[in-house]
Amino acid sequence: MLSDGISRRQGLRVASAALVGAGLSGCANLVPQSLGIALTPQPLTDPAVFNFALNLEYLEAEYYLRGVTGQGLARADIGPNPREVVGGRRVAFQTPEIRDFMEEIASDERAHVQFLRRAISNSPLVELSRPRIDLEASFRAAGQAAGLGPNFDPFADEDSFLLGAFIFEDVGVTAYNGGAKLIGRKDFLEAAAGILSVEAYHAGLIRAQLFMKGPEVVRAADAISAARERLDGSGMPTEEPPGATGRPVVAPADPEGLNFKRTPEQVLNVVFLTPRRGVHQGGFFPDGVQGVVRHT
Repeated sequence: MLSDGISRRQGLRVASAALVGAGLSGCANLVPQSLGIALTPQPLTDPAVFNFALNLEYLEAEYYLRGVTGQGLARADIGPNPREVVGGRRVAFQTPEIRDFMEEIASDERAHVQFLRRAISNSPLVELSRPRIDLEASFRAAGQAAGLGPNFDPFADEDSFLLGAFIFEDVGVTAYNGGAKLIGRKDFLEAAAGILSVEAYHAGLIRAQLFMKGPEVVRAADAISAARERLDGSGMPTEEPPGATGRPVVAPADPEGLNFKRTPEQVLNVVFLTPRRGVHQGGFFPDGVQGVVRHT
């Protein structure tokens, strides 16, 4: 059962309780201009960085939970003023092992939401409520950007759900890796590293499953990877497609064996589905993201 997956991850809850018990308030870090982050007139704190990450975890949790159960996050996990989620439905998985994998990931993503909410719940200038999330028009636009046609629906079948998951997972890994430099406190950094490692396991699993689906699905995944690189606006390599070498690429890495990074601005470009600066909403977040971190 999906609920059992949460109980198997008591370590995450213990770490969360320890963080909250320590009274995390973060530290004021000045924001490098090159990161392209705009803030309300407040310094960037460690809780603010986690608040930014919470938006992405809400997106992933709603996607996986709706795909494996037909329902999203519980009322207790979405904050006092949650916005709606449009789209998403239970997928008719054909492969029992893939269904089990997706249930495990759904459990992890729900735990990430709960962890981040508890870790920053007593911090000022954070917004714990779920932002408005679009899982319909956003995927059609993402599919169009990747050349998959105008009607891409990740909930249509097992293969499509894996492709939809691939859109998120690599972005999450590069986002946590790129955001590490913004975190000042050791306890926050250790917590972020823990989430990053789990997201990396997810991303590698998704890449492996996509490759095993055969050349047609691999071509679609490679097209998504190329579209993400165009969308992030960096003009630099930020990932490696799953089928780039003709062999499975489950751990995309630079020549030194290190994971690629994305700045918060580049992450927002991808989830807003636009490479243009100055855009504050769109794509998966029609009303923008919650918290003080904003797109320039």
